[in-house]
Amino acid sequence: TEHAGKYIYIPDSLENDVMQLLRGHSRVVDDNLNLDLHEKVVHKGDTIAMVLKDRNLGRFDRGLSNLLFIPKGTWTIGLTASYGELSTKDLGLMDMLSDVNIQANAFSIKPYISYFIRNNLSIGLRFSYYNAKGTVDSFKVDIDDDMSFNLRDIMYKAESYSGSVFLNQFFGLTRKGRFGIYNEIELAFGSGSSDFRRPYKGEPRNTHTTYTNVQLNFSPGVQVFIMKYVSFHVSFGVFGFYFKNEKQTENGESTGNRFTSGANFRFNIFNINFGIGVHL
Repeated sequence: TEHAGKYIYIPDSLENDVMQLLRGHSRVVDDNLNLDLHEKVVHKGDTIAMVLKDRNLGRFDRGLSNLLFIPKGTWTIGLTASYGELSTKDLGLMDMLSDVNIQANAFSIKPYISYFIRNNLSIGLRFSYYNAKGTVDSFKVDIDDDMSFNLRDIMYKAESYSGSVFLNQFFGLTRKGRFGIYNEIELAFGSGSSDFRRPYKGEPRNTHTTYTNVQLNFSPGVQVFIMKYVSFHVSFGVFGFYFKNEKQTENGESTGNRFTSGANFRFNIFNINFGIGVHL
């Protein structure tokens, strides 16, 4: 016998959604209102709950659910890097001035390894290297008698190393564990040096600074799996405390040292880190 009607081909991934629609359900997208709190998934032979139970510390339960993003027992090896470059041709304002030549660049590389001690919770170690250099070969401004100066042969370079231990708390946004957000707490210990060279009374003068520091940083981020075991993430440094001890010399002669401390509470566009991780 022949049946009237049309046939529609759908991918296997939409089969369950289409069947729910045919049964009278109007929602065909993932809906946390109908989230199965007892749903299980299998990872490396172990059965794990998809919805992670969180203790409600407030008076009002907002119904938010932390979905499984990365299971317990997973190792992650990754790399975070950044690079920036600035030159006179990148600044439109410099077209209004003559005899201006400025160059600057900076880059950092941060390999890390972490282990998930609980579902969506990892602890890890990170090593960081940072290098920056800027030069002012010439910078001449001549507006009137009261505003004219000429800077040249100025150079600044800095280099630093640091090691840190960090804790990441993840929150899954989808049932498939592809998208998530996280908050990172990092305790870092570092040291570095910088040189500032410029002419002074017709003679070159170089200020050399060495320092050690301790930082406590808080950085939120977004992470997405681009392959089954490979993820891409972006983090933003927004808050932190620091303690820093510096020693300074000029042309080889000691000029003193100082100790500083403080807190940063701001969004820093130059502290955006992009990284990639492999999960084993």
